Amino acid sequence: MGWMVGTRSALGLVLMVSLAGCDSVPSFDFLKPGDEAAAPAEASAPRDGETRDVEAPEIFAEAEAGLWDGRPSLGGVWVAYPDVPEPERVVIRNVENGSSVIGALFRRERDNPGPRFQISSDAAEALNILAGAPTEIEVIALTRETVAPPPETEPAPAADPVDPTALAAAAIAEVELGETEAAAAPLPTPAPQASSLDRPYIQIGIFNVAANAEATEAQLRGAGLAAQTFTQESQGRTFYRVIVGPAQNESARAAALESAKSLGFADAYFVTN
Repeated sequence: MGWMVGTRSALGLVLMVSLAGCDSVPSFDFLKPGDEAAAPAEASAPRDGETRDVEAPEIFAEAEAGLWDGRPSLGGVWVAYPDVPEPERVVIRNVENGSSVIGALFRRERDNPGPRFQISSDAAEALNILAGAPTEIEVIALTRETVAPPPETEPAPAADPVDPTALAAAAIAEVELGETEAAAAPLPTPAPQASSLDRPYIQIGIFNVAANAEATEAQLRGAGLAAQTFTQESQGRTFYRVIVGPAQNESARAAALESAKSLGFADAYFVTN
């Protein structure tokens, strides 16, 4: 945990080198909704009203050899591939052993010899891929859908009408007894204003270790950013996604992104949710 958070700034260059095959880092306004088909069939079904991930091969779907070069890389779980229009949220599967993980897909800029898929160190660890060993992987884009809630039940019958004469008598009795007026019930807290932005959140990273995600969230909150961690499961594995937001407008989102990058999270980008 301490290595992952405390050395992000120092290892920023490592990420840039490790992402040498990706498009320019500032273009990381990635991530479309997620993918449930990425999760195994035995995974617990989402409850009504919750969102779930489904595969979207019409956005991106490729299966070919990938390579982890053995160097540590920041940014969590990701793969890079040539000619990706914009970053996407994807499920990455190791075809050889059947393991899978949810992560990010970035554009690979440099066309180095060897497999076109470049794999991050976290993705390689999650998929049991050895350094320098080309491995057949399948990468499919994800999108998110909401499970429809059940039909609303009939409202409870209204309470019997109160006799206004009885209310008046009770009020007079209170005054005569010198009782204080009952305190008014507090007004409900209004719901936060919905953001008008298509991508009101900022993706910080996807982690295999909960402590790393928690430390990252704590660091962001300490800097005044509204960070939160979401837990996801796939193939019996648990992953942790740290995001900041939602921002209510573009200026607030831009300021939050600048703050996140100033903390060493150079790979932060805008996401839908």
